[in-house]
Amino acid sequence: MSEKDLNTLFDEAFANAQLIPQESVPQDMQLVLYGLYKQATSETSNPLLFQNPQDIRNAFKLNAWMQVKNLPPDEAKAEYIKIINQLLKERNL
Repeated sequence: MSEKDLNTLFDEAFANAQLIPQESVPQDMQLVLYGLYKQATSETSNPLLFQNPQDIRNAFKLNAWMQVKNLPPDEAKAEYIKIINQLLKERNL
């Protein structure tokens, strides 16, 4: 798969993710998707490190990202696409 194709599929998956009711996705899966998205789209620096460490929500998000920090961006995109497509299929969307 070419990089352009992967980026197009990733953009489509992100748009399609908006169709999935958030409350129908378990929070742990939401965090996995967040981590994959951040790894696929972010530079090496982590803006969450500079936010209030007392914020538990940011701590969970940072942890989700750190779980996939060693994945190359293209692998993170491919995994994100796979999960979104599975969620869409499960919800008949």
